[in-house]
Amino acid sequence: MKVYGITGSIACGKSTVTHYLIERGYLVVDADLISRNALTIDQECILKVQELFGCVKDGIVDRKALGRIVFHDKNAKKQLEAIIHPYVIFKMKEEIEKNKERDCIFLDIPLLYESHLEYLCDEIIVVYLDEQRQVQRLMARDHIDESYAYTIINNQISSLKKRKMADIVFDNNQGIEELYKQIDEFIERISHEEIINE
Repeated sequence: MKVYGITGSIACGKSTVTHYLIERGYLVVDADLISRNALTIDQECILKVQELFGCVKDGIVDRKALGRIVFHDKNAKKQLEAIIHPYVIFKMKEEIEKNKERDCIFLDIPLLYESHLEYLCDEIIVVYLDEQRQVQRLMARDHIDESYAYTIINNQISSLKKRKMADIVFDNNQGIEELYKQIDEFIERISHEEIINE
């Protein structure tokens, strides 16, 4: 089985890629969803958040209150990541193990490079968009001004640098039909490889 990591900087079109792969019948494990589960259903993580930050009421993490704490405090952010990241990694490894009979699996990890999770993947796909388009998309999507959009983008490894680090690049600068065409070509290639390896 081959494990493909999918990543890309914010507002570059990663979700479009993962939704298309799911429509085509591929399994995509969503790291963001697992992170949310850590704070909503995993009692051990919830208890640790309560001990450190105290934003748990009736067994439920107040995500907005927690967000306000960690957004302005780098140390608090690191503490929260130390709770969530091991849970996410454990669950992703569990999914890989559970589905090892498949030809391939995709791990959707927005901060793959930032979290140093390359070791989980055989190959890494980066969804690329140039910075100008990225800023415009982020402003439109989140209804924020240009200055705040740049603040968010600059908190991540740049889209251009991720492109250089990638094994495979899906370039999203030419529109959705061109993006789908690149994904189709990729699917055709890996399907051909799977037939040869059988």
